[in-house]
Amino acid sequence: MDLQIKGKKAIMAGGSAGMGRATAERLAEAGVDLVITARREERLVQAAKEISEQYGANVTPVVADSSKEEGRQALFAACPDPDILAITIKPPAPNGDFLKLTPEDWRASIETALIGPIEIMRNYIPVMKEKGWGRIVNIATFSAKNPMIWRLMSGPARSALINYTAGVSREVAKHGVNINNILPGMFQTEGASELLKDYADAFGLEPDPDTVRTHFMENNKIPAGFLADAADMAPMAALLCSPLSRFIVGQNIVIDGGQHYALF
Repeated sequence: MDLQIKGKKAIMAGGSAGMGRATAERLAEAGVDLVITARREERLVQAAKEISEQYGANVTPVVADSSKEEGRQALFAACPDPDILAITIKPPAPNGDFLKLTPEDWRASIETALIGPIEIMRNYIPVMKEKGWGRIVNIATFSAKNPMIWRLMSGPARSALINYTAGVSREVAKHGVNINNILPGMFQTEGASELLKDYADAFGLEPDPDTVRTHFMENNKIPAGFLADAADMAPMAALLCSPLSRFIVGQNIVIDGGQHYALF
């Protein structure tokens, strides 16, 4: 399918691994000029090199932590006028006893999963409005609408984010700027693998991959019967970044293998 975005400028914030990288690859495949950001310089530079070589795309790596003002400013300087903005963050660690969560824990979650994406969008929305066209996609989490006690550091901040985008998207759609969210369920990514010990600690398990996986699958009923790969989500993200999504406004698209039992 031709996504009709060849030659456009795109940002993938959080694009060095996992869902961000998978989305960056689909955008590069479609022919955009791409900027990818992440905090880990070595992995980011390697990802940019591999994506560029595989798809023949112009890929610029920008080392930046979007939860920090200086990180956002580095991104704004590197790419002041994108047509496409996609944002994801590393999933926060699973929490154990919810009563032990501190104000500092909540502030960190909000800075990363709410304020960071909002500030990036707030900077670029006027640019897109001026152009008369733009696409913004937040790759968030299905726990934003499917509360999970062990994911309190992930869900609430993103619930606020999708509330924000629901309102803002209706204001900017008339300018040709569409904002939508993807809410992934349980995916097997690098970021998720790095949280193995945190998950084990949250449930009092031995940090053994087989033990954790068995516990996870028994306590998270996924009708599809498997944990998804990032590539299972990326085509939808790329579609939402294209002109083909012109009538999709302010939506929260759940991709979870059927785990979230709800009509809406």
